[in-house]
Amino acid sequence: MQTGTAAKTSAAATFALVFGVAALLSVLTAILAWVGLPLGIIGVILGIVGLKMSRRPGVTGRGVAIGGLVLSALAVLLGLALAAGISTFVNNEGAVNRLQQGVDDLRDKLDD
Repeated sequence: MQTGTAAKTSAAATFALVFGVAALLSVLTAILAWVGLPLGIIGVILGIVGLKMSRRPGVTGRGVAIGGLVLSALAVLLGLALAAGISTFVNNEGAVNRLQQGVDDLRDKLDD
């Protein structure tokens, strides 16, 4: 029979995982990528805090913190890549003209 107290999972690690999942889902929708980037940054910070807290006696959650950290970092990287791709596309006049021509062609087909 054990008389010790049960170990508690670090709240920061748990929140890192929650923020990491939310950030990744937001970035993958592309429409909500602007929400996913700050969520991912918060998740990375919480993941680091969760890792440090999991070293304390009686605190668990190292795996949860690592998972949150990985998902958050992935969301941040994807969000930055998406932002870079969009800004490159918008600043490319030929690409914008092709997109506008495609929209005009679709509009013409719908009018027929």
